[in-house]
Amino acid sequence: MRLRFPETAQLCPPAALTFDRPTGLLAGSTMREALLVRALRAGARVSSAWSYRGFAAGCRVLQTVTPERMIQVHLNDDAVFSFPFADGYWSLLLDPHYGYERDINLFFRSIADADYTLVDCGANFGYWSTLVTSRPYGAHPSVAIEPSSRNFAILSANARLNGGRFQSLQRAIGAEAGTANLSGSKHEAMTIAGGMQDNGETVEVIPLDSLLGAKLDPTRRHVIKLDVEGVETEALRGGSKLLDTDCVVICEDHGNDRNHTISRYILANTPLKLFCYDPAANRFVHLEDVSPLDRIKKATNWGYNILATRSPFWEERIRAIDPDEVVDSSGRRLA
Repeated sequence: MRLRFPETAQLCPPAALTFDRPTGLLAGSTMREALLVRALRAGARVSSAWSYRGFAAGCRVLQTVTPERMIQVHLNDDAVFSFPFADGYWSLLLDPHYGYERDINLFFRSIADADYTLVDCGANFGYWSTLVTSRPYGAHPSVAIEPSSRNFAILSANARLNGGRFQSLQRAIGAEAGTANLSGSKHEAMTIAGGMQDNGETVEVIPLDSLLGAKLDPTRRHVIKLDVEGVETEALRGGSKLLDTDCVVICEDHGNDRNHTISRYILANTPLKLFCYDPAANRFVHLEDVSPLDRIKKATNWGYNILATRSPFWEERIRAIDPDEVVDSSGRRLA
């Protein structure tokens, strides 16, 4: 069953269904919805032993008896993130023990005191823009960029839920300006990498460098998160001027890519230094080649993140991160 996306006008019903992650409190639910949340939470706990394999399939079963409704999750006391109830990707947030992209969360929490703008490419529903613009993460400016019109409707609603504190832009990121076909069966895996197809959505493509002056101040520091589903190298080629600013780039090097394609590309074709969180060392380590990723990337269904920079400032901040000293808004350590 395909997940149903409510119309924009229905994204925030008068009696909102809400879940508070720091306290575990569910509000605005019917008895059936409360039972469904318990089932989703139990599914997350059980599937965690297998890197959450099977959780999305369980959600698809629950969607047959789930109301067409949005749920608002309070990530902290200054961040609200909404998504369709029983969504197979984001419903993991209903388990308070689940940590989404723990390595990147660790990075963002550790740089709360830095002065930067987030460039959130492939923002989906705006999770990272919602967090990074919140007070516990330093209340930084963000430009959230998402090509899918369905995703963008929810992204825009989340911007409004949080007082319009981050900008939203409906575009795809590529090497140069133009148009492309966006396709994919899952909202979190939409891509323009497949070329023109009979199905999909035609979207406008822009290079990262086009944001300079228009959306971004070239004199500021930037954190560029590239979650662009297979077109990372094209995005980097279209951002040569932005990469010359004082920036750090976050890219996903997926567990199912045993060749570590994006990491190899950065090491071979850019002057950027590469870092990755190594659980064995309990810190971000400098990658001079891709061989440590053979060990670090254990789950083939999981995304692993790398940090790339040529900035002395960002390199110093990355090397200084001590996971044992970085806590979330509830006081829990993130490592």
